[in-house]
Amino acid sequence: MNPIQTPNWKDYILIDAGGGEKLEMWGKVKVIRPDPQAFWPRSLEADWHDADMHYHRSKAGGGSWQILGKNIPEAWQIAYKDLHFHIRPTGFKHMGLFPEQAVNWDWLQDKIRSRLAYNEDARILNLFAYTGGATVACIKAGANVTHIDAAKGMNRWAGDNISLSGLKAAPHRVLTDDVLKFVQREARRGNTYHGIIMDPPVFGRGPGGEMWKLEERLYDLVNACQNILATDASFILINAYTAGFSPTVFGNILSLSMQKAGRKGAISVGEIGLAAKSGITLPCGMFARWED
Repeated sequence: MNPIQTPNWKDYILIDAGGGEKLEMWGKVKVIRPDPQAFWPRSLEADWHDADMHYHRSKAGGGSWQILGKNIPEAWQIAYKDLHFHIRPTGFKHMGLFPEQAVNWDWLQDKIRSRLAYNEDARILNLFAYTGGATVACIKAGANVTHIDAAKGMNRWAGDNISLSGLKAAPHRVLTDDVLKFVQREARRGNTYHGIIMDPPVFGRGPGGEMWKLEERLYDLVNACQNILATDASFILINAYTAGFSPTVFGNILSLSMQKAGRKGAISVGEIGLAAKSGITLPCGMFARWED
């Protein structure tokens, strides 16, 4: 299975990957970060010697950034087409954005624009929404987006990205909540959505300490989402990063849930990745999509 990729990034480049790390350009900042899947040798060894930042894992857990360049900002901005994002290195190696997700952003925007060509609205729910990459993409395409994440800090970051892209006045909500409890309340309220996005972690906790384990809760969540999926809904997108499962697992969950709800439509699964300047492809996750 070949991961699908986007050729449209200008402000992000994967230069090389190997030796358990990846070498990236985020705007003008060259960064080295761990990547456990890149256990082949490096290809462009000379390019690794002038990095601005290097994240080192600790044997005790976690890790820290080593600053190698001069005048490296604490935060900066990058763009994907007409979407704009704040980038800020975090203490857990992330930069606040997953650039491989641009493949899904493009797909989501196509689905929303196709819908709006024949329907007056597109209500989208984004669960485990992080800093709002998909949220920004969907709002930009004309959708009314409800963004749910359990972390207040991530939601503030998402709000900053929405504003940075000039979308603060567009219809949207950014809420701090446990995703399953929110979905269940929306069902009781009778609220429905034309598209649902979810990017579930393997393990996590809600704002009230609610426990989330992917293999125990995902099927229940997808089933609960059937109760708030509009009769004329356009899609469900599940995105996942765990290397412990095949994309087929998520496709099976979607398929069984759709059959149980009596819904027709097409289901597709696959990997997403990033093409490096060195010529290799770095696998970065997987998806399962239902579309009507």
